[in-house]
Parts: sequence; C-alpha cells; structure tokens
Amino acid sequence: MLQVNKVEAGYGKLKILRGVTMTVPQGEIVTLLGGNGTGKSTMLKAVSGLIPVMSGNIIFDGVDISTMKPHERMRLGLVQVTQSKEAYPAMTVEENLMLGAYTRSDRASIAADLEKVYGFFPVLKERRKQLSATLSGGEVQMLVIGRGLMAGPKMLMLDEPSAAIAPKVVLEIFSNINKIAKSGVTILVVEQNVRMALILANYGYIIRDGVIMMEGKADSLISDPAVKESFLGGSVADTSKKLQSG
Repeated sequence: MLQVNKVEAGYGKLKILRGVTMTVPQGEIVTLLGGNGTGKSTMLKAVSGLIPVMSGNIIFDGVDISTMKPHERMRLGLVQVTQSKEAYPAMTVEENLMLGAYTRSDRASIAADLEKVYGFFPVLKERRKQLSATLSGGEVQMLVIGRGLMAGPKMLMLDEPSAAIAPKVVLEIFSNINKIAKSGVTILVVEQNVRMALILANYGYIIRDGVIMMEGKADSLISDPAVKESFLGGSVADTSKKLQSG
C-alpha cells in the first residue's frame, strides 16, 4: 500500500530524515516508534505532502506521490490525523465529522460511513448534537479519528493518538483502532507509547536521529532485549488481552 524509498526530508536546509525506507502492506497496522525529535512526525509530513521530499520517493497504492499536493494525496485515499487533535469548538460533533467528507459527493456512502464511525465510537453518536467544546480530551481524539474516517481513506496515518490522554482512554482508543483496521483500513501509527503501539501493530520500525535503527514483526520487537531495555518495563500480556477483546 505504501512504500517509502530512501527518503530524505526536513525543513529548509535542515535535513531530518536521512534515507528512510519503510513499507506499510495493505490491510496491516504498522507503527513508527521513537522519542521526541527523532523524525516520526517529519516522516508523516513527508508522506502526506506537508513538507517536500529532498530525495528518494514515496509510492502509494502503485502511484508515485512524491511531488503531489496534500489534497491530491487525500483524494487517492491517504489521510492523516494530526497530533494537534483540532476540533472546531463552535460546531457540533456531527458537523465536525461531516467536515471530513468535504471532498466527497456520494451521499449514500457518506451516510454509511457516518454510521460506521458511530459504530466505532458510540459516545460520538450519543453526543452528536453537542458542541465539540464540551468533549473530553479522549473524546476529541475519537472525534478527529472519526473525521479522518469520513474522508473514506484506504490508509489512515495517526500521529501520537495516545498523547495527553488518560491511560484507560488510551486503551479504548487503541482497541477502536484495531477494529478500524479489521474493517479494511490500512493504518500507520506514529507513537511514543512503544508498549501499546507494538501490541496493536503487525510490524514496527524504530527511528532515531532520522534513521531507521531497528525493524521487525511487532511481537519480535516487543520481546527483543534491546527494545525492552530502552522502551519497555513489566508485562504486556494483560494489556494485549484487553486490547484484542475490546
């Protein structure tokens, strides 16, 4: 679905990504992991077209999108949910969700997708007529993910979905991301919460200083001594069970 080939990118003359190569197969959940300032969000910006690629290329669904504008990539089915968790406070939950479908004209499909979003996030249906300003931080995260789904993505890119959210709510959100993937949407998750991301994902990449330092199947990474020492502590079994059953 997505192939990033030896991509270098950054801001002005400042190079952040240094020859990054990664693949996101169709129908899978892939996670890109690392601490602050390692290049995770820069990678998403390069893929979504918010910053230019200095060298290398990006292939999405068989199309070279390296020089496409962000809205052109979105029309192909590549949708990013940013870390900022921006909702329009003076608009209702449902009005916010419908903004995600602004490029679409297929009313029947839009209505069907709205019901799917409410299926993933029942609290949004309960509060669909409320102003988004009345939502909690976790509910706003559900709202912005739902708004991304309203664009009808083939692939959804999530930037730090666990950031600034209570642990109990993080588990609920990640459980719903798992359900979204099972519905047929390919997902790339950028995260600092290594434990949750590796429990969720099929495959993981660990980035540091703009370079992929390690990659592999998620269950292999989560048991790797180097990953455990650097990122993890304690058992993941209980969390995994709750996530898969949610």
